[in-house]
Amino acid sequence: MPAAPALSRRLRLGDAVVIGLASMIGAGAFVSVGAAQDLAGALAPLAVLIAAAVALCNATSTAQLAAQHPSSGGTYHYGRQQLGPWWGFLAGWCFVIGKIASCAAMALVIAAYLVPEPFQRPVAAAVVVLLTAVNLVGITRTAALARVLVTVAIAALVLTGVRLIVGVLGRGAGATGGADPGAGGDPTGGFPELSAVPGPLAGQAAGLWDGGLAAVAGAGEGGTVGVLLALAQAAALMFFAFAGYARVATLGEEVVEPRRTIPRAILIALAAVCALYLVLSIVLVLVGLDPHGAGWGPAPFRAALTAVGAGGAWLVIVTIGAVAAASGALLALVAGVSRTVLAMARERDLPPALAHVSARWSVPQRAEVAGAAVILLLVLLADSVLVAIAASSFGVLLYYAVANLAALTQEGEWRLFPRALQMIGLVGCLLLVAALPGSTIVAGLVLVAVGFAYRGLLLARR
Repeated sequence: MPAAPALSRRLRLGDAVVIGLASMIGAGAFVSVGAAQDLAGALAPLAVLIAAAVALCNATSTAQLAAQHPSSGGTYHYGRQQLGPWWGFLAGWCFVIGKIASCAAMALVIAAYLVPEPFQRPVAAAVVVLLTAVNLVGITRTAALARVLVTVAIAALVLTGVRLIVGVLGRGAGATGGADPGAGGDPTGGFPELSAVPGPLAGQAAGLWDGGLAAVAGAGEGGTVGVLLALAQAAALMFFAFAGYARVATLGEEVVEPRRTIPRAILIALAAVCALYLVLSIVLVLVGLDPHGAGWGPAPFRAALTAVGAGGAWLVIVTIGAVAAASGALLALVAGVSRTVLAMARERDLPPALAHVSARWSVPQRAEVAGAAVILLLVLLADSVLVAIAASSFGVLLYYAVANLAALTQEGEWRLFPRALQMIGLVGCLLLVAALPGSTIVAGLVLVAVGFAYRGLLLARR
């Protein structure tokens, strides 16, 4: 029986960085940044830095592993090689769970910016179908479209950020320039109160803690413990926005000079996005929370532009940016999920039929179609974007916990970074998982158990 066609090495450093950027600059810029402030208040920029620090540690582990094992599958493959088949399966299964939830979140964000509520789910489903079709005709086309989308998204975010800063400064100047407070001026100088920590979503009434560790400890009631737990959950949701850097590693079989290219691409993309998110988070803090106390909602920058009096063309710009960013992230996510499914199918941890690679397009088309089908199901059934984000964070954080554990076992020429970074990454991932909503943790553990039972049955049948 002839061997299935292998994937081709076509992606260079620029392509790999763009795919990493497109994977991160999506919900992180247009949803998670606002949700982090809703939870942590004025400490939201600190939540961004915590998430970035954990992501950096994970990135060093991923880069180190990818340099030694430049094959599709990411930590699923690394875990099998360094720790054993069960660890690899745990990583791969958690990745598939987390990233399918991410894909559903991205599609829902796109639809929320484009159409009103009655039509959002059908539009989201159509977006999934369209971008999956792009992935089915080759990874170089994926990289080319991702480059266009990420350029549009970054331009929109920069323009929006500048307009918000101008609005905040103008508001402050108007208040200090003799405006009558009774006529709408702000006697404090036009800047928001920065002491409201935690934010409006940290209370149990909002349902985000949902019976988890934070609710048990009374995070919604304030105090030092409440602030710390609100900050931890904000960081856990922000981590979702950083997770795309490893998309480069899942494409390891298609990257030119992987030992050199993969680590550089991961670190460059992560550094750029960290700087962008930090600036955006600070800008939202300066603008101030929604005056009605309901939080920023699923479109924080639309709300922020309205708060500073910018409408019309500015709302069009941020909508175009949001759609481009979420589309780019979804495009790269579908590619990443399919490569992990491909690797798992090759090892018979998933049905072997999914290991097929198209001879014409050199992509795992069956894996992509199967992943898209599950994404469509979630798009039609998911309660909200934030629920999907929390579910994604659960799966992805456990995935990176296995990556850090695997990297700790590397020796000799393959040890590129200090072990301390991998230890910090492992502990950080586990702590952020513990800070997630209780229902998310329970549902995630049930899915993990289902995956283990499935693999156990397969082994028993063999």
